[in-house]
Amino acid sequence: METLDSLRNPPPGRGIFCNRTLNLRSVRAIGYDMDYTLVDYRVAAFEQMVYAQARERLASEGWPVEDMAFDPRMVARGLVIDTELGNLVKANRFGFVKRAMHGTRMLEHTEQRDAYAQTLVDLSDPRWVFLNTLFSLSEGCLFAQAVDLLDRGALPHPFEYASLYRHVRARVDAQHIEGHLKAEIAAAPERYVVQDPEAALALLDQKAAGKKLLLITNSEWSFSAKMMAHAYDRHLPEGMTWRQLFDVVIVAARKPAFFTEHGPFFEVVDETGLLRPLAGPLRAGGLYLGGCAAQVERDLGISGDEILYVGDHMFGDVHVSKRSLRWRTALVLRELDAEAAALEAFRGTELRLMALMREKEALENQLSQARLALQRLHAGYGPAPSLDAAGLEARVQGLRGQLVALDIEIAPLAKAGTELVNARWGLLTRAGNDKSHLTRQIERYADIYTSRVSNFLHATPFAYFRSPRGSLPHDPGDHRPA
Repeated sequence: METLDSLRNPPPGRGIFCNRTLNLRSVRAIGYDMDYTLVDYRVAAFEQMVYAQARERLASEGWPVEDMAFDPRMVARGLVIDTELGNLVKANRFGFVKRAMHGTRMLEHTEQRDAYAQTLVDLSDPRWVFLNTLFSLSEGCLFAQAVDLLDRGALPHPFEYASLYRHVRARVDAQHIEGHLKAEIAAAPERYVVQDPEAALALLDQKAAGKKLLLITNSEWSFSAKMMAHAYDRHLPEGMTWRQLFDVVIVAARKPAFFTEHGPFFEVVDETGLLRPLAGPLRAGGLYLGGCAAQVERDLGISGDEILYVGDHMFGDVHVSKRSLRWRTALVLRELDAEAAALEAFRGTELRLMALMREKEALENQLSQARLALQRLHAGYGPAPSLDAAGLEARVQGLRGQLVALDIEIAPLAKAGTELVNARWGLLTRAGNDKSHLTRQIERYADIYTSRVSNFLHATPFAYFRSPRGSLPHDPGDHRPA
């Protein structure tokens, strides 16, 4: 267990980061997703299993997949599949493609420019598929490898890239739908589930502070019961189980439809999952299947910004609950731990890079002024320069030489900065020097975001999260030479 000092000063990646001001004291209920939220999985092991089962399905269809293997570094959350060109791309917040991979090969700059010079990523267009959860990693990897097979003419049936994606996606989805995947995890949870003792304490704090705690998951009852018991019971006070943490437990919720439609609730009568239609209102300590958010609000007597919902799925958890119900939202982004650690380790290099860039901007400004003075001298207009033509020519050449030398020093530092965490794709939240497309979605839909549920332990149930003042290019102190 951590000391009081460590709780007050958590590591950089264990903070809770605020996009829109949120006062937890005014939140009366906190709802949680389960998979990759309350229960954290070992991503490589989990997605390797999904990949292996989907690959086996493709092998049974005659695909030559025997030499293919899951590579967790090949793709990352936040990438976008271009189903028209068979690419995976990383876009910035404006939709401009900053990196691209065709099949498993990263595109050269000229190839990428030719492909996307006139194209913006627009997630409302079905051409683009957003890989916005950790469940997407096996799907993205398998699709990239399938593109290689298609390009080599090695598949038993003809496909376009779009139909190829749909085929691969269906085989991956089948692993979640048919139950083999969850059956294997439930049989050996110690292999797949990451224990986090602090998550139980964070929930206990919230419950004792008067918050109603809700579990709202798409997983079915038998799987949810096994995962929650494995992840929480050992970390709770003696004699207490995970069920006693929650005022309401809702399984097979069918999110995102749970937030927008008006489906009926069924009561889960016993541990075997026996169901009966719900005749009255939801009751404290109840266990339910299906239903809808509107009835949760009505029966609990709370609504809108009195409820905070915490999940890992950008659209299924965060976007739709914010848009449809105006619930407050928290996104769990597990990769923040590694990203914050990498940025901290790179801090010295980053400061050096920033100093060099300031020096470069000053030299570029001097070069621009010298070129302008030379232009005016040759054209015979404007004030007389302090140097003659030969002197200005020499100054221009000297400044250009300094810039070349400076670029040689800057290049490896800048390249290292773009390869933090993942050599192919770089940081999750950045696309070059700009925010990534994923970061833009987080800003739009998540009031707060964090790397894991246990980080609420550092914040306490009484925290007041204040969003930082947004900076603008014309703010004082931000001016730089053009």
